Amino acid sequence: MIKTISGAMFRKMVLTASSVLDENRKYIDSLNVFPVPDGDTGTNMNLTFKSATKEVNECLNNNFDSLGEAISKGALRGARGNSGVILSQILKGMSTVIVQCTELKTKDFAKALKEGADIAYKAVTKPKEGTILTVVRVMAEEALPLSKKHQDFETFFQALIEKGEEILMQTPEMLPVLKKAGVVDAGGRGLIVIFSGFYKALTNEDILTSTPEATDTASTYEKDKDFHANLVDLAEIQFGYCTEYMVINMHKKTTQSDIDKLRERLVELGDSVICIGDLHLVKVHVHTNEPHKALGYALELGEITNIKIENMLEQNRQLLKEKTQKEPPKPMGMVSIAAGDGFALLFKDLTVDYIIQGGQTMNPSASDIVEAVEKVNAETVFVFPNNKNIILAAEQARALTKKNVVVVPTRSVPEGISACLAFNPEVSIEENVEAMTASMGSVKTGNVTYAVRDTHIDDFDVSVGEIIGLDNSTILAKGKEIPETVDGLVEKLIDEDTVNVTLFYGQEVNEEDAIKLQETLQRKYPQCEFNAVSGGQPVYYYILSIE
Repeated sequence: MIKTISGAMFRKMVLTASSVLDENRKYIDSLNVFPVPDGDTGTNMNLTFKSATKEVNECLNNNFDSLGEAISKGALRGARGNSGVILSQILKGMSTVIVQCTELKTKDFAKALKEGADIAYKAVTKPKEGTILTVVRVMAEEALPLSKKHQDFETFFQALIEKGEEILMQTPEMLPVLKKAGVVDAGGRGLIVIFSGFYKALTNEDILTSTPEATDTASTYEKDKDFHANLVDLAEIQFGYCTEYMVINMHKKTTQSDIDKLRERLVELGDSVICIGDLHLVKVHVHTNEPHKALGYALELGEITNIKIENMLEQNRQLLKEKTQKEPPKPMGMVSIAAGDGFALLFKDLTVDYIIQGGQTMNPSASDIVEAVEKVNAETVFVFPNNKNIILAAEQARALTKKNVVVVPTRSVPEGISACLAFNPEVSIEENVEAMTASMGSVKTGNVTYAVRDTHIDDFDVSVGEIIGLDNSTILAKGKEIPETVDGLVEKLIDEDTVNVTLFYGQEVNEEDAIKLQETLQRKYPQCEFNAVSGGQPVYYYILSIE
């Protein structure tokens, strides 16, 4: 356990976070939902952080006072766009605490984060909740009690990132534009990516993958993770020019109150105003219809440099044009129903366009299926119910959409997987149906779960809590333990023609136990090949695919 962080380790944390942020840059960019990307969020945060790491790399020692000053200076000079500037202020605030330390404990890091959040809020003229500001504020509020509970940094960061994820998932409820687009705040996601990088430096483990779902809170998995905002429905642009610059070489008569006055005058010109710095350097960002005035006011304080003016109206017109040029529909697409992240990822790999979370105990409605079908840009959509209780709803969905829907009556996930494997986009609908039907018919399915009541059925006396093994309709085995029940079910389902058995283990089974069971069955039935794969399904400990 790491209870103190040295300057050398802190340097490593900063550099690793920069690398992780760079890896996730495009994903964070894809979450941008405003009518015009105010610079791409991931790119801006990445370049801002890289500027800070450049200064760190040039720092000749590992003293916290030197490292903190380097981070603050580099971030401020390299800050780009709203998200980058806010990030620079978070780093600046954290640095004011870090420079006073000779080593960091969790309580020191918590204090630094609190100072970072406070300074970031002060830097924005009109702070808006549901953004990176909300995420950093809540993480900072949670950090101090977490630091008292966890003195080791590994556990502390895990808990802190979990708190960040929780508030990030709430950002769509705070900003209607996020909710409409179905995404979380891009800046908030970027901040959590940075903290994931800190954690990785300490443990060499990833908390966050580089390709999280673009629809973080959605129940439908999309094959294409790139986000496409509904730009037509979003708010009109009130101020047309995104204006950024720095003020340097201040006039001798310039005072700190002049910087405050500049900020007030910018507020009168537009919105999204950020005006930060001191008598050595001032960083300005404003959306306005009068960029010439924004520049003129700054010239009264000193020289201006790094000027960037973007016409957001023109960018918006171009984006709208791109969005209205919709791609022509492909001939055929697929929608599958399954419960469990493992199954969802597996169907994605099989080129299924949408996976609806559902199955036993949570059957999707006909309208749920229609909604998924409508989102597939295809003329004909194959639907795989993967449960006998969902087939009727899938058939009913056909009458609720103008698209040509073909229901392939798969009764289990293994049947659905087998049918998808037979899909060939180069042949006709009829040929695909024939191939899919034949393929699903070659698979046997076994399910292992537990009894919820006492009963006598299929020649078995079953008690509450006993483990039972069944095919799609009949109990074939029971036992007190999961492995023995799986073994009994396998014995009933395999025959001399069986060549492959896949054990899809559920959310209540750990990987180690699944692999141990696989190895046991492999030794007992050497004529077959056994594989253990995570399905992540609820209710069923195992779902067996027997071919």
